[in-house]
Amino acid sequence: MPFRFTLAVLGCLLAGFAQARLGALPPEAPRHVAARDLAAIERAGELRVLVNQSRHSSGEWNGQALGVEYRRLQAFARYLQHQPGGRPLRLVFVPKAKEDLLPALQRGEGDLVAPGETLLPPAHSALMAAPVAAPTNLVVVGGRGQRLPRHLELLAGRRVVLPQGSAAGPALARLNIQLARRKLRPVQIEWADPTLAVEDVLELTQAGIYPLTVVESGLAHRWARVLPRLRVADRLVVAHDQAQLWYLRSPAQQLAARVRAFARQPQARDDDKAFRQASARRYQVRDPLQAHDRKRLAQVRPLLQRYAKAYDFDWLTLAAMAYKESGLDPQARGAGRAAGLLQITPRAARSVGVRNLHSADDNVKAATRYLARLRREFFASPRLTERERRAFTLAAYNLGPESVQALRAKARQQGLDGDRWFFQVERIAAEEVGIGVVNYVASVNKYRVAFSRERARLEAPAVAATDAKDARHEDG
Repeated sequence: MPFRFTLAVLGCLLAGFAQARLGALPPEAPRHVAARDLAAIERAGELRVLVNQSRHSSGEWNGQALGVEYRRLQAFARYLQHQPGGRPLRLVFVPKAKEDLLPALQRGEGDLVAPGETLLPPAHSALMAAPVAAPTNLVVVGGRGQRLPRHLELLAGRRVVLPQGSAAGPALARLNIQLARRKLRPVQIEWADPTLAVEDVLELTQAGIYPLTVVESGLAHRWARVLPRLRVADRLVVAHDQAQLWYLRSPAQQLAARVRAFARQPQARDDDKAFRQASARRYQVRDPLQAHDRKRLAQVRPLLQRYAKAYDFDWLTLAAMAYKESGLDPQARGAGRAAGLLQITPRAARSVGVRNLHSADDNVKAATRYLARLRREFFASPRLTERERRAFTLAAYNLGPESVQALRAKARQQGLDGDRWFFQVERIAAEEVGIGVVNYVASVNKYRVAFSRERARLEAPAVAATDAKDARHEDG
């Protein structure tokens, strides 16, 4: 629903020594540095760390560091300060996609990589690796009601969805070689949309949108505390004893030695209370493809498709919005006089020449026309990918275009990419205006992913809801 957001400025400074905003480069910090060791880092007074952009690795909430690597890095900086001759260090966090962490280190964009997950080194790499936590197993995870296999051979023919950059990809490839030798079907590996981090894949697995995934055991159990319908199959180990590593460039021998010494120190426990509180404020998606939802979607599909075609949108994006906004109910009423399938407000509708929001046709026409205007007037830059253009348009629909543009400018000031909503501008949005707009864009995106996986069936002329639902679960 457009413009129903309440502004709330949240605290954003790290406790203690760390001056930099979590996940951001200060505007004066250069993005590329020559390889340097501990002495040069201490003279500069800052340690630049490339972090995995997932919330699991580098998330924060209300000024608290919740990502496992943020907390570990804070402890590491304190450890360095208390060594003989040590100095206070400012931590500068540079969030990156997991698959870009090591290339970014090699390009000189940081001193250290702290991925928070299993990250396999590239072949023939000159990078150094230092273990910072106990090895962990990669295990199978499903949702409640999902039929989990009793042993690995029963994964044959099943579909497993992995987040981008997952170390489980090579492990499942090795398993498929073993299955082929036994004349069994391979595991079907599906790579998740790049807008989804590991915790998002777990959320979609809990909802039944994804059938199965494979992640680190400790990671799975951490998120199972706040995703209660997850089922972690610790007995189904796809890869044993995967090292949890930080990476450094080869000249940083002193820094590597300090990392190894730090890893031998007792590690602080996860702040479970803060993690639960933060997670409780996030919207959790549900399966939008249950039989009753399919029936509702089939009823409004022609309307969504007509206006999506008229204004050059994917109709499944409109379907995802309608599911999030109104549960596909054309009679829904919301706050601020928002109404209908897409919960557009009278003010937004009037701005595009529509005054009657009571008919489903006018409601969808007004909302789609308004979305097209937002996209055309604010997010037409060729620098934006279509994925990011869609995300910014959704954010503006919820929050207002001027506010979104201000967030983009603030992101650039903090050294983030103002042309990327996911994992970049959304960090600033969470700090500056709260979690609402972040939840909105993320949930619409996840419902779009869910619908897109079933596009062929949803666009079929006539498919019984129960038959389609049964077909969805053939892989588990």
